[in-house]
Amino acid sequence: MNNCIFCKIRDKQIPKEFTYEDEDIMVFPDIKPIKPVHLLIIPKEHIPDFTALANDALLGKIRKVIQDMVRKQQIENSGYRIVINAGGAQAIDHLHFHLTGPWGKAAEL
Repeated sequence: MNNCIFCKIRDKQIPKEFTYEDEDIMVFPDIKPIKPVHLLIIPKEHIPDFTALANDALLGKIRKVIQDMVRKQQIENSGYRIVINAGGAQAIDHLHFHLTGPWGKAAEL
């Protein structure tokens, strides 16, 4: 997609420092974090929405990367959330997962 900011980051048209990157996935901090840890986990393939995700292997790889990020960010015991905005609720029409934390058990919803 020509106007997709995540595709431009993937293609190195916009510089970004990655927390993690491989041939299929990129991870970097959100530019407007809502918690001390706020990472975006993004497939490099342009997938516009969660309902368009058909690759089970890619979904499994995303799961493993998110689990690894939870451990590396040391939020596995302090409360974290994994969020997908979709169906028009997302700001960028490229599938991405938000990993945020710590939240803690006493956090207000």
